[in-house]
Amino acid sequence: MNAKRFAIVADTVFDGTAVRRDCAVLVADGRIEAVVARGELTADVETRVLDQGGWLAPGFIDVQVNGGGDVLFNNEPTIDGIANIAAAHRRFGTTSLLPTLITDTDDKMQAARDAVAAAVGKVPGVLGVHFEGPFLSPDKSGVHDPMSMRVVEPWHRELLTSLPDAAVLVTLAPERVPPGFIRALAEKGVRVALGHSMATYDETKAAIAEGLTGFTHLFNAMRPLSARDPGPIGAALESPSCWVGLIVDGVHVAPPMLRLALRGAASPMLVTDAMPSVGGAKERFSLYGREIAVREGRCVTAGGTLAGSNMDMASAVRNCVALLNVPLQDALRFASRSPAEFLGLGDTLGRIAPGYRADMIAFDPRDVRVLGTWVSGNYAAA
Repeated sequence: MNAKRFAIVADTVFDGTAVRRDCAVLVADGRIEAVVARGELTADVETRVLDQGGWLAPGFIDVQVNGGGDVLFNNEPTIDGIANIAAAHRRFGTTSLLPTLITDTDDKMQAARDAVAAAVGKVPGVLGVHFEGPFLSPDKSGVHDPMSMRVVEPWHRELLTSLPDAAVLVTLAPERVPPGFIRALAEKGVRVALGHSMATYDETKAAIAEGLTGFTHLFNAMRPLSARDPGPIGAALESPSCWVGLIVDGVHVAPPMLRLALRGAASPMLVTDAMPSVGGAKERFSLYGREIAVREGRCVTAGGTLAGSNMDMASAVRNCVALLNVPLQDALRFASRSPAEFLGLGDTLGRIAPGYRADMIAFDPRDVRVLGTWVSGNYAAA
């Protein structure tokens, strides 16, 4: 449905804050015009009525998407590659995302920057880019290539701040960058997150003071929490000004640890850390020339190291309810409003409210099965 003005009627609308019953969402020119009672609709408005029991909610926002649809962003940092990744994830309710480039060469970083610059505004749902690396700790490399990790050069600041019309997220290890680097990025609107780091508690708190506001896949690939060494996890859980990315696939982090994170002061947000197999047809792909295979739902190297995930965002929401005992509306918020606010886009995305972009999903609440999505009011079947 691509009409300039239309309405969607649902038995239940979660608007990002509250659950509303028997409502209609009016959309005009790609934005939410109003949320009204079903009975207030007039006959001249083109209307789509969701199946009985269906929910309407804000579209999911994923800030960590390495690939999808058999495309890995590192291998295809092009506008076509980005379009294929976005289309694959749209089927699972992700209406906005950041293509994520894991640690790679300077040339690959430039190619990714240029591809995203071309994609923003042209490829539906592409908000910007996530550079996960290369300023990371080799001691917590995970599947990243430790030989490609390096120190900051002056030109990196220019590269990372050269997309003023796009959201930019940089994951780094605070102990691997010079003093003032985080502040310089944050002052230019770049979101900075800690990840793949051996930072101490004090180093993490100093980074937060400079403007760091995120933690990439909390618990994974970072100094662990211990009795006399709280490290970055301890700093994160006591920081209400920060957001923590959670991979809720039952594999990356044990559910009790994730439930602990939900009790902290930081705002939780769901991420997939998705690889090409999500929405794709192949169960093998190449990263750094090494084969990654999907085995028992996991993306792993030949040696068994986790290499991202095989999870989509609808599954993350479903797992959040099933594994963490989170109410559905909270899980939906973790996948929409929370990442929007983390990116500084909370006044345009993550809610169904007047003036917000009409990014929405229709789904069956029993299993979070996505029935369709709208991006800027344009409909796509699941």
